[in-house]
Amino acid sequence: MPDTPRLLDAIDRRILGELCQKADLSFAELGERVGLSAPATHERVKRLRADGRIKGTTAQLDGPAIGKPLLAFVHVDTSGWGKSPELMNLTELPELEEMHSVTGDTCMLLKVRLQSSQALEGFLSRLYKVTGVRATRSYVALSTYLERGVQAGISEELLETPDPSIGFVEP
Repeated sequence: MPDTPRLLDAIDRRILGELCQKADLSFAELGERVGLSAPATHERVKRLRADGRIKGTTAQLDGPAIGKPLLAFVHVDTSGWGKSPELMNLTELPELEEMHSVTGDTCMLLKVRLQSSQALEGFLSRLYKVTGVRATRSYVALSTYLERGVQAGISEELLETPDPSIGFVEP
């Protein structure tokens, strides 16, 4: 029977929260922020990586500063099941930042970042060449007020009715 990852405790969540804010902290700096020694912090981070809680460390790039100021969300309607091999081949495109299978009036939701509206038009043209794609609806972001990845914290009101299936130990 495979080992189940141990539940996250308050220190694990604080470590994850600090790493979300600044992933390049040294183990000494991180330990200081969460109240652990550098070696203890290193062991915790190693375990969080081994458990798959930390998938990787990436740089958060500024779209406009690197020549990709246009952010769009594209809803894709397909015939049949949306996750076709042809559609999944789009994951190779650098413009595609996220791809989600969703419920509702569409099958797939794509987050794309491009140079211009003409580049979006080219992306949509390529998308329509994928077998099974029937229709798209695009939403261009005018301004971005918050953009972040998964956060380790949890809202206090959510702690009032803890769900053991989420793998969190109350502080």
